[in-house]
Amino acid sequence: MDHWRDHKLAFWVFAIPGTAWLVVFFLAPLAIVWALSFGENISITQTRVTGTLENYGRALLTPVYLQVIWKSVWLSALATAGCLLIAYPVAFLISFVGARWKMILLAAIILPFWINLLIRTYALIAVFRTRGFVNFGLEWVYETLFLDRLFGPFQPLELLYNNFAVGAGLIYVFMPFMVLPLYASIERLDKSLLEASLDLGAGQFTTFWRVTVPLTMPGIVSGIILVFIPMLGSFLIPDLLGGTNAQMIGNVIERQFKSANDYPFGAALSFLLMYATFAALALRAYAAGRRSAAQV
Repeated sequence: MDHWRDHKLAFWVFAIPGTAWLVVFFLAPLAIVWALSFGENISITQTRVTGTLENYGRALLTPVYLQVIWKSVWLSALATAGCLLIAYPVAFLISFVGARWKMILLAAIILPFWINLLIRTYALIAVFRTRGFVNFGLEWVYETLFLDRLFGPFQPLELLYNNFAVGAGLIYVFMPFMVLPLYASIERLDKSLLEASLDLGAGQFTTFWRVTVPLTMPGIVSGIILVFIPMLGSFLIPDLLGGTNAQMIGNVIERQFKSANDYPFGAALSFLLMYATFAALALRAYAAGRRSAAQV
């Protein structure tokens, strides 16, 4: 392959448009928001960058914001774990079926991307509300088993506007982002290693835990990063499914920019999530480096 220095004109012709787009529409706005995180409001509509760290101190030292951040972290972690537990068997199944069914199942996984996120979230409201599909189904089972004669009329479950609804919504929306990297990792797995493990006397569980999981760990880590980071900053799903009872840090950031007009504080909260993202990616790169060194 020729070195780019041998064809500088062609290299810059292809590199400049993409680089310019990235700088103008991504790096420049990001730099502006980062600078705002060190600013303060001087009026209702004006902000001045002063280099203060007060916004970060307010975010990290105020108990109410610490509670929201902690709640966002553990709720996103639980939803990510739920995605992993559901997505791994699904990805494993897709990788072992025939070519025809593999295409059909992959299309079914990708299909939700064709539907707007807002519509999908509103659909969950119809599923979880008091007179929604879940409660209708439970009521039918309850009456079919004649439990109403023993315990009285069926009492609908409160499945909406709480942490459960937010967690279920996060799992539902971000599930494809977990399935696809897991499928890619399992698809590259050498199936003969599984057969060798079974032939040598290991059981199904031992083979799965000692062979399959370690070999597919890159897909697991990639899926966790792809799912956990956007979950942490999600605001639409908690707003629609959680209401005022299950707010996450994304909702607090949204209010700072839209209603409170406190851009510096909203920017500081946003970059706290960005710093967490950088830390997660750094850990991912560090783990990959250690794994490569161990293999050498």
